Amino acid sequence: MKQKLDIEEIKQKMFDKLQPSGWGKVLKSFIFSSDFDKIVSQLAVLAQDGKRFTPPLKSIFRAFEECPIDQLKVVIVGQDPYPHFGVADGISFSCSNTNELQPSLSYIFDEINRTLYNGHPECVDVNLTRWSNQGILMLNIALTTTVGKSSQHYHIWKPFTAFLFDYLTWNQNGLVYIYLGKEAKEWSESVSDNNYKLFASHPASAAYLKSKTWNSQEIFHKTSELIQKNYNIKLIW
Repeated sequence: MKQKLDIEEIKQKMFDKLQPSGWGKVLKSFIFSSDFDKIVSQLAVLAQDGKRFTPPLKSIFRAFEECPIDQLKVVIVGQDPYPHFGVADGISFSCSNTNELQPSLSYIFDEINRTLYNGHPECVDVNLTRWSNQGILMLNIALTTTVGKSSQHYHIWKPFTAFLFDYLTWNQNGLVYIYLGKEAKEWSESVSDNNYKLFASHPASAAYLKSKTWNSQEIFHKTSELIQKNYNIKLIW
């Protein structure tokens, strides 16, 4: 017998975990909506059919939990989580669950070190909580994917992504958005032009092609300069 999912309890726990960072009040109307009920139900059905997803429900909003909304300055828009079971930790590109450097993050670190630190890394910790804590929202346009398969849940998370960008457009101006990959770039028009928009290919594409380097378009250097200029704050990558 399949265990009945208590969606209301799940939603309440998610909301409670978002309160300290300030995102609870922002996402409350969506979390307690029928749209979110459909998302959770779709994920539950997939899991019951043997199509497990990653990361687990308890971790899907971790990027928001770790990024104080009153310090939000940068939104890095990726595509979807690492598909390998047990790797994704809810913060895009972060891999603190295994502490094993993933190819996409390796390319990112290489570009940060090349463009910002003259080849001498400031930090190579694969846990990117430190970026989130500085006001960098590490977002994927799909917060989950099927274990072993990428690009499986874009349609599931589309209502949430649309809700989030709508909120940011109307309530947050002057943010730096970094769009990584074609799917992420498609959402750039959902954000007002009262923000900075930077674009680059997704580092996973360089990994797929086994390229020696990834062309980041110097997005991290440009972002650091904008944050320094506008907030007089030095981001520590």
